[in-house]
Amino acid sequence: MGMRAVGLITEYNPFHNGHAYHVDQARICSGAEVVVAVMGGHFLQRGEPALVDKWERARMALSCGVDVVVELPFPWACNSAPHFAAGALEVLHAFSPHLDCFCFGSESGNLDELKRIAAAIAFEDEGARVRHYRRGESYPAARQRRLLQVDNAGGADSADALDLHAPNNILGLAYLRALAAAPHIDMKPLTITRIGSSFHASEPQSTHIASATAVRHMLEQQQDITPYVPEISARILDQAQHAGRISDIERWFMLIAAGCMGQNSAGDAQIYQFQPGLRARMLQAALYAKTYTELVDGVKARHLTRTRVQRLLCYIGLSVTPAEMESHLDQGVPFISLLGASARGEIFLRQCRASMKLPVAGNFSRLNAHLRRHYRSAPAALAQARQLLELHNRSARMYSLLLPGWSGASRHMDYMRDPLRPTGSIVFSLKRGAVRA
Repeated sequence: MGMRAVGLITEYNPFHNGHAYHVDQARICSGAEVVVAVMGGHFLQRGEPALVDKWERARMALSCGVDVVVELPFPWACNSAPHFAAGALEVLHAFSPHLDCFCFGSESGNLDELKRIAAAIAFEDEGARVRHYRRGESYPAARQRRLLQVDNAGGADSADALDLHAPNNILGLAYLRALAAAPHIDMKPLTITRIGSSFHASEPQSTHIASATAVRHMLEQQQDITPYVPEISARILDQAQHAGRISDIERWFMLIAAGCMGQNSAGDAQIYQFQPGLRARMLQAALYAKTYTELVDGVKARHLTRTRVQRLLCYIGLSVTPAEMESHLDQGVPFISLLGASARGEIFLRQCRASMKLPVAGNFSRLNAHLRRHYRSAPAALAQARQLLELHNRSARMYSLLLPGWSGASRHMDYMRDPLRPTGSIVFSLKRGAVRA
């Protein structure tokens, strides 16, 4: 069987001490020799552009114990928790049987209780259940009411009951539900207790652990982040700041505000998840907003959470259509983008080569030919893979516009970059049975 791997589902925006703890604990509790992280790309689950590009975040991870970093494609990476979870598990499943478990952080650390609640709601029509509980509440409040009812029905002692308002517990439930809904995926779930700051905390709440939100806030305020991130993360972020490679959220504001003001009623149906009445609301907000935060606040409503608004604005900025998103979500991930590997990770990838369930892309200049070979007897799947590639390239082009220090190289960044690897090593080849120095 060779080396065993444990999977992590991540964003690393940026990689901090809590992430380093997760990597170490995942290796310990799984007994695996290899850690594989599936990571969101340039636009993340909450609908915002990543602080630094995906290669810089992969570099942080590979320097801190992760062995392989692959990308979660946009349709799953920038979507609601159920889609995010389902796509991430599909990517990790491509490495089976060599990867047979995944480990997520949760505020509770109580896997049995999370499994119990996930099983109770696994096959419900959650939308219908939540509508029953709306009663003038926001969607998250109604969802929490439903989850708390399930928790209470289990007879949990109040002192031991899970905090079902905690975001990592909610995401953990999404992973467990996605696993239950995909019987072809045979992976064991593991969880570790999240330590230190809460997911959304904008300030550090311990001497050495801060949330990614807090680290980003500290960077914006030009405060010292070194107590809260590994040395390599601090160095990469410092270099990125000096080189103008930190994404500028106000550049993003200008792009999406232009999209809001240029939107017309005929185009409403051409934007993924766009709802009736949103066009006027977004136009009004864009007419007066001076910043990205003001734009989001202007669109936000009782029935629209901040995260949902941010994702909708992202879909407008990237001109994401319902047809392209829904086809990918229905048909599944068609290829894997490899961002980098350690020396141990490269050995693991060679071990996986014969059993890989999806084609693996390194430098995209060879991807089209590889896709043609892999899907030569499945033209519909080939068309879907090419459609995802177009969306992938579009998001990379738009992200490059957010970097003040852009070098002037081609904005098709994936065609200009090879996967990160140890200097002088042998890299995983797309062509089975071959390696390239």
